[in-house]
Amino acid sequence: MAKKKILFINQEISPYVPDTNLSLMGKSVPQAMQERSHEIRTFMPKWGVINERRGQLHEVIRLSGMNLIIDDTDHPLIIKVASIQSARIQVYFIDNDDYFNKRQMEKDENGNDYSDNGERAIFFARGVLETVKKLRWVPDIIHCQGWMSAVIPLYVKTAYHDEPSFADTKVVTSLFAKSIDNGMGEDFKKCLEFRDAKEELLKDYNNNFDFDELGKLAIDYSDGVIASDPKVNPALLDYANAKNIPLLGYQEDFADAYETFYEKLFPEE
Repeated sequence: MAKKKILFINQEISPYVPDTNLSLMGKSVPQAMQERSHEIRTFMPKWGVINERRGQLHEVIRLSGMNLIIDDTDHPLIIKVASIQSARIQVYFIDNDDYFNKRQMEKDENGNDYSDNGERAIFFARGVLETVKKLRWVPDIIHCQGWMSAVIPLYVKTAYHDEPSFADTKVVTSLFAKSIDNGMGEDFKKCLEFRDAKEELLKDYNNNFDFDELGKLAIDYSDGVIASDPKVNPALLDYANAKNIPLLGYQEDFADAYETFYEKLFPEE
């Protein structure tokens, strides 16, 4: 396929967090596409469990400093960067003291979902998109991996659809096994509002935005969907099929299959 600029928005990336299917794919997919000569950028949250000194993270001052307003509250956006030397991948981290500093990932020390996971996902999504704009880098494809990136497709197709950085971008969502138990919070729909991403667009979704409802939201605004885990809820795959959205089933040897899937999103070429 013609070489593309691919933006990977990952919930987890190994080795910064423990190895899971999600974190391993967060590293392996960008690495595989870069090895195939595609130009990539990679983002993830700066979870509180990440050891900044061991990972050699440092703040990018020119990209930090913006405030994002969520639920009428200002939240400073901090951007950090590090490199995975073995994979030759640079990773940008979205950080904020309230949402990530001194906190676990989606669950707290007692194994309970954080009550503000919805706001954290919104902050992460908007933080990534605003940072990509600042980089003046125009992706052909945005590939979202993990529930933390599930609101990205909605924002790209509504709130950011007129932005030159994203006007012609194709969005791919990878679905994984369920990893959170509770919803995104009772005010999630209201918090999600931004520019053309209006609350009325969410009226057909359940008020309790749980893991599966997030998956449906991501599917609805994506150009393609990939089952990246053998334990994906079959109901979500059926949902994507019913919407006639291009769907790639689980692939153990994924690299060539993913590249071919990307190519099919650009039939005019």
